[in-house]
Amino acid sequence: MEQAVFAFVLSGTPVSCDLYGEGHINRTYLVVTDTGKRYILQRISRAAFRNVVGLMDNITGVTRHLEERISPDERCLHLVPTKDGNTFHLDRAGEYWRLYDFLEGTICLQQARTPEDFYQSAVAFGNFQRHLRDYPSDTLYETIPNFHNTPDRYRQFRETLTSDPLGRAAQVEKEIRFILDREADGSVLQNMRDNKELPVRVTHNDTKLNNVMLDAETGRGVCVIDLDTVMPGLLAYDFGDAIRFGASTAAEDETDLDKVRLDLSLYETFLRGFLSSCGRITPAELRSLPLGAKTLTLENALRFLKDYLDGDVYYAIAKPEHNLDRARTQIRLVSEMERNWEEMIRITEEAAR
Repeated sequence: MEQAVFAFVLSGTPVSCDLYGEGHINRTYLVVTDTGKRYILQRISRAAFRNVVGLMDNITGVTRHLEERISPDERCLHLVPTKDGNTFHLDRAGEYWRLYDFLEGTICLQQARTPEDFYQSAVAFGNFQRHLRDYPSDTLYETIPNFHNTPDRYRQFRETLTSDPLGRAAQVEKEIRFILDREADGSVLQNMRDNKELPVRVTHNDTKLNNVMLDAETGRGVCVIDLDTVMPGLLAYDFGDAIRFGASTAAEDETDLDKVRLDLSLYETFLRGFLSSCGRITPAELRSLPLGAKTLTLENALRFLKDYLDGDVYYAIAKPEHNLDRARTQIRLVSEMERNWEEMIRITEEAAR
């Protein structure tokens, strides 16, 4: 039993505390008490998040805002307070812990069973945007500064190329050249943000399917989870990351690149679900959505390749060239988006009519 659980206000006495889920950043446990009440306990990664207090301030503010605005058929994360009235517990070892009510009657999918699952995730992320459109984004702490600042990601990438700590760069010259050749493309969104051509919103920044809870009976998207990267950002970030992950025909670490394609029907499915629920957006935001998909995919290719060159220090790996495989998959997906670029634009324009 993790002793941290006893710091929180529980319904009953905990009888089990078992590792839960497939997350790679925080350590997550399912807690069950003798009343049958279930909770999600998490030890927050200090390696990934340097200011946990700021992170928890974000989550506290956003979840309270959502609780006041969600519809009866929606849910939101609810933080369980500690016995001294805080939203997190700091133990004697310097580890930070939080506790959520378990979202009963919901399921989490690692990949869509049908296009409807992907559509429902789009609706949920769109609702998340709409409910938070009046939340002051400038009050949010940047849990990972410059997270989607792609020009800064390129700066860091070039620093790694210069140092080449493990001497791996010579073996991946083709991949490096692909990424460097698209530096100007990768900078467009950040330039538009800097020039105030796109409004800064509250964004989730990790819009994968497995960060949406679906109603176990109806399949409806009812709750967005994993709010650690909620920060000020662009609508295109959230749309783009969802497409990168969900509209690919292959796993993120697929080694057979012939299997990696952009499924335009899934692109359209997510787009329609997202636009149906996110509320009013500007014409510039609409035009930025395809660019968001390409930019976020390119950015992830860069990040995976950088980590491979650095010696796999950030992403967990299951084999020696895991990050390289991930980078190559993202590179192929960027190529697929470029090949289908005009069709992506056409679908986006038609969906908005």
